[in-house]
Amino acid sequence: MTPDQILFIVTALISTLAAVMVVSRRNMVHAALFLVLTLFGVAVAFVLLEAPFLAVVQVLVYIGAIAILMIFAVMLTRNVTDDSGDPFNKNARVGGLAALFVFSLLVVMFGGWSQFTAYPQAGDTSGSIVQLGVALTAADGYVIAFEVASMLLLGALVGAIFVVWPRQNENE
Repeated sequence: MTPDQILFIVTALISTLAAVMVVSRRNMVHAALFLVLTLFGVAVAFVLLEAPFLAVVQVLVYIGAIAILMIFAVMLTRNVTDDSGDPFNKNARVGGLAALFVFSLLVVMFGGWSQFTAYPQAGDTSGSIVQLGVALTAADGYVIAFEVASMLLLGALVGAIFVVWPRQNENE
């Protein structure tokens, strides 16, 4: 095995375990921190796939913005750190067995497929980042969609601030 394969296997195991912890924790702060670990594992997978731009976007957008925003939202909400009770319901074993069954079916199905172990030919990606930048900022590209998405996110942020802003009585 190559070092890249070993790193991928370790990263995949850690990311999978962290993803299971995200959905099985009752404490929302812990779940959000495990989500950060899972998203970091995806960024490492992008690096191993030789997609550094996507890895940086993963770290900046998902870990740096969305996950941290979720952690702040959870910490500003009252009574979300209550971790009493069993994190699994009565159907957890059935769900685990179903997941194991589906995984084994996928292993059998892909194990018999000859193209599963084939390596793709390396493509020329030297200008892809430049093309993406031009497409995002050109007048005939995606600049309108980019700006509309920015306005929607800004509206959501202003709405969230308005909802949590403390109200004052009119008599004061």
